[in-house]
Amino acid sequence: MMDRAALRLILLGVFLISASSKPVKKKQNVDIYSFYINSTVTSRYVTTVITSRVANTVNESQEIQFEVKIPKNAFISKFRMTIEGKIYDGVVKEKQEAQQQYSRAVSRGESAGLIKSVGRTLEDFKTSVTVAALSKVTFELTYEELLKRRLGKYELLINAQPMQPVADFKMDVHIQEKPGISFLEVKGDLSTGDLAHAIKTTRADKDAWVTFYPTRDQQTKCKSCGENGLNGDMLITYDVERPNHEGEVMVSNGYFVHYFAPSDVPRIPKNVVFIIDRSGSMSGRKMEQTRLALLKILSDLDEDDHFGLITFDREVKTWKNELLKATMENLETAKSFVKEIRDRGATDINAAVLAGVDMINRHPREGTASILILLTDGDPTSGETNKEMIMANVKEAIGLKFPLYCLGFGYDVNFDFLTKMSLENGGVARRIYEDSDADLQLQGFYEEVAVPLLTDIQLKYTGGTNLTKTSFSLYFNGSEIVVSGQITDNSVESFTTEVIAVSKGSNVTYRETVMAKDPSDVPAENEDFMPRLWAYLTVKQILERQVLLKGQEKEDEKKEALKLSLKYQFVTSLTSMVVTKPQEDEVEVADKPKEGGEEHRPPVPGYSQYHFSPSQPGLRGQPGVPGPMLPMMVSGYGPPPAHPGILPDYSQSAQLPGHSQYHFRHNQRRLTGGPDMAQPMLARRLGPPPAHPGIHGQIPTIPRESADAVLPTMSIPRVGRNRFLLPSAGQSKPLCFEVPVPQKLRLLQDSASELSINGQFMTRRQGFSKIAFHYKTNHHLTINTSSIRYQDGQSHVEFLWDQEPTQHNTEGVSLILRCNEMNVTMGNISVVILLHKKNGEVFLWPAVRQQPKDVSLMGILGKAEASYEEVQGSQTPTLKIMDQDVKASLEDVTDYTHPSTPVIRCWLVPFQAVMPGDISDFTVTQL
Repeated sequence: MMDRAALRLILLGVFLISASSKPVKKKQNVDIYSFYINSTVTSRYVTTVITSRVANTVNESQEIQFEVKIPKNAFISKFRMTIEGKIYDGVVKEKQEAQQQYSRAVSRGESAGLIKSVGRTLEDFKTSVTVAALSKVTFELTYEELLKRRLGKYELLINAQPMQPVADFKMDVHIQEKPGISFLEVKGDLSTGDLAHAIKTTRADKDAWVTFYPTRDQQTKCKSCGENGLNGDMLITYDVERPNHEGEVMVSNGYFVHYFAPSDVPRIPKNVVFIIDRSGSMSGRKMEQTRLALLKILSDLDEDDHFGLITFDREVKTWKNELLKATMENLETAKSFVKEIRDRGATDINAAVLAGVDMINRHPREGTASILILLTDGDPTSGETNKEMIMANVKEAIGLKFPLYCLGFGYDVNFDFLTKMSLENGGVARRIYEDSDADLQLQGFYEEVAVPLLTDIQLKYTGGTNLTKTSFSLYFNGSEIVVSGQITDNSVESFTTEVIAVSKGSNVTYRETVMAKDPSDVPAENEDFMPRLWAYLTVKQILERQVLLKGQEKEDEKKEALKLSLKYQFVTSLTSMVVTKPQEDEVEVADKPKEGGEEHRPPVPGYSQYHFSPSQPGLRGQPGVPGPMLPMMVSGYGPPPAHPGILPDYSQSAQLPGHSQYHFRHNQRRLTGGPDMAQPMLARRLGPPPAHPGIHGQIPTIPRESADAVLPTMSIPRVGRNRFLLPSAGQSKPLCFEVPVPQKLRLLQDSASELSINGQFMTRRQGFSKIAFHYKTNHHLTINTSSIRYQDGQSHVEFLWDQEPTQHNTEGVSLILRCNEMNVTMGNISVVILLHKKNGEVFLWPAVRQQPKDVSLMGILGKAEASYEEVQGSQTPTLKIMDQDVKASLEDVTDYTHPSTPVIRCWLVPFQAVMPGDISDFTVTQL
């Protein structure tokens, strides 16, 4: 239940690219020949690049659509189209400036966009472009977000529905966490059945990689897949090590971020009052689900908690006039009351909330935390109905002594009103969607606030300025407080953080001093993530505070948020992204809706859309006539969603699962020119490439030992040898082993499929100079550092590494060449050969991307993983591998199966410890 009710942070939603025609015609006329999702998580900050390459396969121009769903909490920071070799980049501008410049997007004083409805956690970005006959288009979208911790974990949810099987389909996720990764799990529809074979997970101390490379055939064979390809999700869940109760502080480029999530304090007993709307609009399933949720919540109260129940329509009724202890007897009586709650009458929100406040105020208890939870589905219609007056009454009564959480049930609720009332009183608003799991949504929210650990939290930073939110009323177990800022003096050598809070009635202080210039804090390739994280968090919090600010203060903060949005090219509620396209007389504008648009319901539960039609159809040209370059505007991300977070920090919130959508429509245009498409062209890989255990050069020789000997620790000088990495089941550190270098090695052999792969080491240097594939009797592929040659018995094809990306397919064989990477699929085995240029050397590295499970393969790369246990009490590091004690040493190894060559710490063991047989069993006389 907890998983189903969880607020999931979405890494990527559904990605759709198709022609604007009937589904059958889409598959015939449009070929999505390349589809990548590359996501890098650096200390919870995520940058995701989505790249899709599409070919128009018919002899006439047609419109091709691009659609991608992204998390509501994310900011788009880049959008690019490449057509006929020409690049069309989006530019983020201030919304008003963009609207004036492209005034044709507004017709008769009204917005060109029609907001249909709002979904749960995803927003849909959709546009289209007309592509010439037999031509191609590349779409690239980048967005950024900060992961939120909930119930002790971070979640990245990836949905995929490309509408057709894709020949070159890849998802790569690379997670980098300085304190180390405590656990990582991959679940979801895309991890079941045959698709599970396409997922590979690799972990090191501070890094984890998850790759998903399904074949075209596998994309039709999952739980919810079919002839239209993938249709499902992948959920990546993880958390980090927390060795310091003071939290994790990182410093880089004059910025810092502080992650604070202590667990060394006792839980605080709570006083919780539930205020339940029982007006007529709550009839039917809403009321039934509310009863179910309350019954479960009551069962989960701890005995030292106190609670109260209030129901209201035009009248207010309390279960008891005072808070009662959560004893078994009281809980059973309360459950009987809940079972009898029935809908009736109007809605007096003012009187109900004030009654709840009074109940808490009349029964103060030292060393406890009080929480007020309002559940309603409508506007105030009885008693005091002026919303401003209601908010003033509630704010005066609570006096910031405890938070008010407002849960808005359904699409008709006035969510703006609930949002403002919650924020004014230190809480948040959450929409409860009218789906079959509404009771689980209610339970899930309660679980987030069920265990308060600290109250009145204040964070201070000596030498810090331009800080994000530093004051929090409550901290709940399993969540996380995040503060970022700038360091006033870049020359300082140390930086001090201090946290003062109240724990069960007594003050606690956390203080830490960190080095301000620790080069190990941030990987070099991601050193700019810190200022972007600070800007993201700052803009988010300013936009969320806007509903509370007035006058000059509101204008000043709005200017600051706009300044940062423009500097970092974030598409927010204050900015629009303008994209010039090769279309005639057409402008498109999309405005991101705010959470809480009550006007429309989604056509399908959980889904919604924005439909943008051209504002001035009279300006359109005739099909077939090329027109001038005209702009498209992708406008942003409306007033922040009323944030359904857990922590009082608005930034710590997340939405419930669902969808919303931007939909751009424009007229079809024929593009002149355009070369014939002999074969699809693939551009270079974008974003963080997949990481896989691999090989390292220049390492020590291994003394030969008998099979029953205890193998020695590797500590002798390095010579011309190569090292391979081997993932280890259930262990954070992989094994690595050395291969005494003969000239030619058997890398992989599968007798059943008649596939063999051999490689030739470079003399006295690292890596391979040549790798050869032999498949069945007539397929032969030879790869060296300058070219690739393939023969199938009747003809041959030759590629050069520096040529334009391309692909070649024959029965049972797929070859995909991109920048410094050759993907080879023969039968049910996929291998990538990477070309590395490092330290003046050019060499090849092989890596198995996919191989059948439960099948014994021969060769150096034939072993998918190994298992070991660390032997405790040994004077030197010792591992138990296959019931044998093996001496080992921890080594830093460069992983050359990853294009970015990360350094991974591994247990170095002898060749004989992990590979069966003698080295002579792994050599060949010819490639």
